[in-house]
Amino acid sequence: MEQPVWDDPAFSAGTMIRGALWLLQVVGEGNTFTKNQLRDAFPGVSQVDRRIRDLRDYGWVVYSNTEDASLFAEDQRFVKAGIAVWDPKARRAAAPQKAISNKDRQAVLARDSFMCTLCGIAGGEPYPDDVVMTAVLAVSRRTVSGADGRETEVLITECKRCRAGRGDAPIDVKEAVAAARELGPGELRRFLRWMERGRRGATELDRAWAAYLRVPPGQRKEIADQLITVK
Repeated sequence: MEQPVWDDPAFSAGTMIRGALWLLQVVGEGNTFTKNQLRDAFPGVSQVDRRIRDLRDYGWVVYSNTEDASLFAEDQRFVKAGIAVWDPKARRAAAPQKAISNKDRQAVLARDSFMCTLCGIAGGEPYPDDVVMTAVLAVSRRTVSGADGRETEVLITECKRCRAGRGDAPIDVKEAVAAARELGPGELRRFLRWMERGRRGATELDRAWAAYLRVPPGQRKEIADQLITVK
């Protein structure tokens, strides 16, 4: 289906769909917009912010200052487009599933120790490679293909960055087993210890780097000056 123009008077669609087109055609991926710009684009529409948030159910990624600390409270960043919601067939195929209850969400977060099951980051923790962004956790539905090929649906904890970068392909148990079998004896023993603890262990190098990143940039030279003498 050809992409309609977001403000075409002849285009009859709801605010979520026209909002998606506005993000693509006016804002552009990677750029920021303000809540006032959004309200000006859709005058008289109540809860237009919520309609934009609804796009997340269709794979659209829009960050507020909660996910990206470099943004002001009034700003949002359009990170990535998702399903073409203006196409009825695509929208129906990607329609969000039944909402996860708050009780189930809290139970899954507690089971996963309030950490992303993919990268291991805890909620509210800054990313080691991007200290201005802190992790926001979400509970997602994922399909798992077991060793016998049978598929089941599970709930898992993911940070929003991992969730945005992850495709919809099923999680394959056989792939995980095959990858582990490629490890050497020492690596496999370490991997089994991680499995026993239920979380990945950080190396001394990982811990040192994380501690270095927590120091403000203006003071990092002091660390370098002290360590140069150690070499």
